[in-house]
Amino acid sequence: MPVSAAQVKELRDKTGAGIMDSKRALEEADGDIAKAEALLNEKGLASAAKKAGRETSEGLVVSYIHTGGRVGSLVELNCETDFVARTEEFEALGRNLAMQVAAMSPLHVDRESVPEGEEVADEQLLSEQEYIRDSSMKIAELVKETIGKLGENIRIRRFSRFELGG
Repeated sequence: MPVSAAQVKELRDKTGAGIMDSKRALEEADGDIAKAEALLNEKGLASAAKKAGRETSEGLVVSYIHTGGRVGSLVELNCETDFVARTEEFEALGRNLAMQVAAMSPLHVDRESVPEGEEVADEQLLSEQEYIRDSSMKIAELVKETIGKLGENIRIRRFSRFELGG
């Protein structure tokens, strides 16, 4: 079934995927945008796994100060190139992660960052927490989704949370 340019544009706007990837996904899904979006998500997660070993030496330090100025956080978010670090999607991910840290008070980034011998529940790990803006996904899935969209490895390196009087 031939795919129209309007369908490709609609899918690209929804997913941020490239033109050819969007076209192939729509052709594979017989023009069904929802199925094509699911296909692109699967491919994005698979490509995220392939990129996991790549070095992340660029990125941003992102801050969030909650209304009233009593709680704030800093997050160091790394990627492979400064080009990606300046994209709107990467900056939005950083802001959302900083907001998550301020709201949910995680203790560590992930299981690998927990000091040996320390017992920590999954809810205390940033990567394992439910995303506050979409409870159907965890932070690790949010990062993988962004890796799929931007085509580079992304890593939450560290964070700090500040609370007045705390």
